[in-house]
Amino acid sequence: AYERTCRYFCGKTNSVVVCVGYRLAPENPFPAQFEDCLTAAIHFLRTAQDHGVDPSRVVICGDSSGGTLTAAVGQALVNRRDLPKLRAQILIYPFLQCVDLNLPSYQQNERVPILLKERTLVLGLKYAKVDLGFIKQLFKGCHVSEDRRLKYQKWVSPDYIPHEFKTRGYKPSPTYLPSKELCEIAESVFDPVFSPLLAEDSVIAQLPETFILTCEFDVLRDDGLLYKKRLEDHGIKVTWCHLQEGFHGTL
Repeated sequence: AYERTCRYFCGKTNSVVVCVGYRLAPENPFPAQFEDCLTAAIHFLRTAQDHGVDPSRVVICGDSSGGTLTAAVGQALVNRRDLPKLRAQILIYPFLQCVDLNLPSYQQNERVPILLKERTLVLGLKYAKVDLGFIKQLFKGCHVSEDRRLKYQKWVSPDYIPHEFKTRGYKPSPTYLPSKELCEIAESVFDPVFSPLLAEDSVIAQLPETFILTCEFDVLRDDGLLYKKRLEDHGIKVTWCHLQEGFHGTL
């Protein structure tokens, strides 16, 4: 599916492109995919010169769940003193958080192909090995404890989505009481490897220059907008491209 795209990037940018064939879920659940991508990134950073690549000019890139993995790998590498620093990261309509599934983009695009709102969560829960029977409660936010809600509201909130993205029928969602059982079952979705938007400020502040692509007709649009804000708040240079007619999978 991606060979043609990678060849295109390779030719257009005169770059060496390495595509990681990571293990797939649900046969290999979270975090096997991240571990494979991190292992590949570390190996390439150590051996870049063997491939004719300047180690100081390595960029990591991914789209959709690959964007999640890219963000997670970027964060995992910030404190590695034994490796060259990444030059940049490219996040193409990434999934970045599982705290609020009622952000404006989730409401506006819940029935827009190819990534329907329910499909997004089904794929995410299979990845995290969480029972699909909890979907309705997750949509209501019952998996977020009061402590987590207070901690994450400074990073994940409709308040940080610019007004122009709320004009297409957004309505603030009611707050539901958390379910203690579900909070325990869904613990893994708050891991920054699963939800990179939830990484601590000390990690975010060390990330490399970033390119973020968002699409208007995509449930994940607001994840990208919120990550853009967090990075910029910490002085990270961000290049943002928004496709006004774009949809998830448009790459």
